[in-house]
Amino acid sequence: MITLTGCAFAKVNLTLDVLGKREDGYHDLCSVMQTISLHDDITLELNTGELWQMFCDADGVPCDSRNLAWKAARVFFDAIGWEPDGISIRIYKQIPSQAGLGGGSADAAAVLRMLNEWKNAPLSTQELCALGAKVGSDIPFCVLGGTALAEGRGERLTRLPDAPQMYFAVCKPNAAFSTPELFAKLDAVTITKRPDTAAMCQALRCGDKAAVGACLCNVFEQAVADSFPELAEIKSVMLDGGALGAQMTGSGSAVFGIFETEAAAQAACKIMSGMKVFCAKTV
Repeated sequence: MITLTGCAFAKVNLTLDVLGKREDGYHDLCSVMQTISLHDDITLELNTGELWQMFCDADGVPCDSRNLAWKAARVFFDAIGWEPDGISIRIYKQIPSQAGLGGGSADAAAVLRMLNEWKNAPLSTQELCALGAKVGSDIPFCVLGGTALAEGRGERLTRLPDAPQMYFAVCKPNAAFSTPELFAKLDAVTITKRPDTAAMCQALRCGDKAAVGACLCNVFEQAVADSFPELAEIKSVMLDGGALGAQMTGSGSAVFGIFETEAAAQAACKIMSGMKVFCAKTV
């Protein structure tokens, strides 16, 4: 039996714009995305001699072929034309679910990277991203990692200069949203503010953390503002604590603040200690 271990890193959306609905039912997106150090731990056991198995230490995570990590393993083996004599996938969760932090996508991307490295990299990063796109829209970015502009459904990626080292306080409230319902709500409202993607990219190129914070913008906030009063409250706490900027990531409900120092991010987390909070940094 062969055992592989790896990390699955969360992502945040520094900007997120929804440009319109496509003929295939998906929406065109434009988002500057950033990997952060908050991560799940993945263990793969190959050639177990048994049927495929999956384990996760968090409640509510499907441990069968519905899981994105399972699907990622399946498309990888199909792509290289090789089948293991059994596989066990174990996921130890730190990234909260229904948060907009890409936990499931990160797990799937980690499985793709781990298997590809183990097989001596038969697939390029671009090919791995293309495989990931068959499984989920955020997986290509999670395969690439770092700082990137994602367009289309998320599968068209442009690598950006590495973001300056920044620290994050991430808060996951109890609220959870249905992504399809949020898209439908967004289609029905007038969006009054959209991200300045070019300005965000320029801020990253210049390593200007204050400008990065000032350019944060996620159009989904406008779809949830009325039903999610905690959003404004959490952002206010983070900004009062010295955050350069704060916003919801993805389709929520996690909210993050960007800080100059780890101590400042940790201090903000302590203020919100009654909620589920995490301190992280750019990866």
